[in-house]
Amino acid sequence: MGMYHRHGVQSTAAIAGHPIHHMLIVFPVAFLIGAFGTDIAFMATRDAFWAQVSYWLLIAGVVTALVAAVPGLIDFVTIDRVRNVWVSWAHMVANLVVVALALINVGVRLDDPAAGAQGWGIWLSGIQTALLLFSGWLGGELSYRYGIGAIRDYSPKTEQFHVEVDRADVAASYGRRKTGWGDV
Repeated sequence: MGMYHRHGVQSTAAIAGHPIHHMLIVFPVAFLIGAFGTDIAFMATRDAFWAQVSYWLLIAGVVTALVAAVPGLIDFVTIDRVRNVWVSWAHMVANLVVVALALINVGVRLDDPAAGAQGWGIWLSGIQTALLLFSGWLGGELSYRYGIGAIRDYSPKTEQFHVEVDRADVAASYGRRKTGWGDV
């Protein structure tokens, strides 16, 4: 069970308190949105290279999305607060739809990535990108508004990473002229 804190809920799928799902989602997001970008590049240049890149980005996006889904599902199943928030259900369903669309998109391109990108491929990439942006917004809501996997650590150990800064010294350093390799 995720440990409840005053301002959040600790992830149950975490390494040293850091939620694994949050670490992994950047990969499918980058790959799947990148596939839309390379589809646009293909449409603009008609260079088959870009269609092939889109195909492989879609495959990488599906694989990494499934990997990122595992710790997300662990948190969903083990933390009551997650299941009790409609945003988490919408986030999960939207992500499942994105993966399904990406799988269909891979299937459309299976025999000929260039032909697939010209037909339904670019439309599927655009739709999955829009859904992914919406789902990412929902994931941000879960983390930052509902505090799922985002807790403030008040332990004394965290103080070792904080350094007091003299604002007068910082302001004075900005007043110096920069020459490129050092201050003058």
